[in-house]
Amino acid sequence: MNKLLVFFILVSFFVHGARTQSVPFQIHLEGIDIPELGGLQSYAFGQANGKWLIVGGRLDGLHRRQPFAAFDVAGNNNQLMVVDPIAQQKWTASLSALDEALQEQLSSTNMEFYQEGDMLYVVGGYGFHNATQTRKTFDLFTAIAVSQTIEAVINGTDVEPFFRYINDPMFAVTGGHLEKINTTYYLIGGNKFDGNYNPMGNPTYTQVYTDAIRKFNVMDNGTDLSVEFFPSIVDVNAFHRRDYNAVPQILPDGSEGVTVFSGVFQPDVNLPFLNAVVIDSAGYSIQPGFQQYYNHYHCAVLPMYDAAQNEMHNVFFGGIAQYYDDGGVLVQDNNVPFVRAIARVTRSSDNVMAEYKLPVEMPGLLGAGSEFIPLPTVPHAANGVIQMDQLTGDSVLVGYIYGGISSTAANIFFSNTGTQSSASSQIFKVYIIRNGKSGLDVLNPNSNSDLQLRVFPNPNDGHFAVRFQLQTPSEVRLTLYDSVGKTIERAVLNNTVVGENRFERHIKELDHGGTYLLTIETDGHTVTQKIIVER
Repeated sequence: MNKLLVFFILVSFFVHGARTQSVPFQIHLEGIDIPELGGLQSYAFGQANGKWLIVGGRLDGLHRRQPFAAFDVAGNNNQLMVVDPIAQQKWTASLSALDEALQEQLSSTNMEFYQEGDMLYVVGGYGFHNATQTRKTFDLFTAIAVSQTIEAVINGTDVEPFFRYINDPMFAVTGGHLEKINTTYYLIGGNKFDGNYNPMGNPTYTQVYTDAIRKFNVMDNGTDLSVEFFPSIVDVNAFHRRDYNAVPQILPDGSEGVTVFSGVFQPDVNLPFLNAVVIDSAGYSIQPGFQQYYNHYHCAVLPMYDAAQNEMHNVFFGGIAQYYDDGGVLVQDNNVPFVRAIARVTRSSDNVMAEYKLPVEMPGLLGAGSEFIPLPTVPHAANGVIQMDQLTGDSVLVGYIYGGISSTAANIFFSNTGTQSSASSQIFKVYIIRNGKSGLDVLNPNSNSDLQLRVFPNPNDGHFAVRFQLQTPSEVRLTLYDSVGKTIERAVLNNTVVGENRFERHIKELDHGGTYLLTIETDGHTVTQKIIVER
């Protein structure tokens, strides 16, 4: 994709000071290192008795662009890993004891997974297929007895009795998420990618997005394993996405749900989604008036519910995003770089979502393909959401972040030779500070404004289009300023409509190489974007 940097300026930063919110909690990260643990990204995990069982994933960093080098077999994780974060120990066992179909799936990347009790269910994944000597998305639904497998790995005994699987084309999905609402499983989004990856569109692969939620029940008595599918929910606008974050939720009415955040790619452009989709037992809806800017690809996410305030908090740790903060300025980079941002998306009691940038950041360009592994002893709802009201003490360890991609620079995709990034071996303890020093989280006003201003193209030659969203028709005022605050032009729009509105302008007298601020206002919202005029 062509490089395009667009600087979104928070107008309140320039006029009124950055809009902030007193924090409901603070985040503290503490790094720990386990000798010879090794790096891993985009894996599946389960846990039992204080130990983690880690399956699949990649031993290397960001996949390379060259078809012969992308998703190299040498980067497959061909071992079962057991980690004790307290004793800081690691054990491994080869997958070779399992039959070939399981070896192939469980050494793949971007599997979907969900732990129910002691059973870890693993779906799909993209990896090497020996029979065809190429890569494919596997169609397995695998059940792993977690505690027994952990003990077998530690003791060096046979793991094979603790694995069962079935095949179904509906499970040939990678890059989606497997979640559960009440008793029903939801295989959300993702795609079926068969063949060898290349970024040039050459016919070495086929890729089909599911565009769907595939719902099913699991019948599992510990010996016999089967599933019962329900009709799929198909919506290309909502579910044509992969490599996103799906996070369990407690919804405003107290029921269980899942929110799908961001992901790639939009059907009509190779850029991330900015919207969020809320799924409950009755259906789904796109969250009105919300856009997420800071964390777009799959990363570690911490979900917490505050029952007293009826607020749902989701904390995203680093990863990859189309936007990042630079000293109070929101920067858009369509190369979609690695970022350090830790951001919180909070859903209020009146079902309004807003995004806040936390003052703490990841210590490097980390987080993409990592997982948040919750501490099982922390109070949590049936779907795993941490119950914030029930935390005791001022500083509470709620879980860990392990692995993901560590990048040496923000944008490495076009220069990636395999040395610019690696799979991280770092583990972070994640603490919630409930009654620490007061702090401020910076609201991203674009996230819950009905304006959501965008300018295309940018940079431009003075001829540009303004696009903005409205939830209700209202008068809209546009003002263009130069870099020292002088007004260049004003316009008032009265014939606006619900949804997307468009306004085109061609201003010949703008200076080549100059920068200008375009402010758009309604009675309730103000958003500003920097416009760059080409030299």
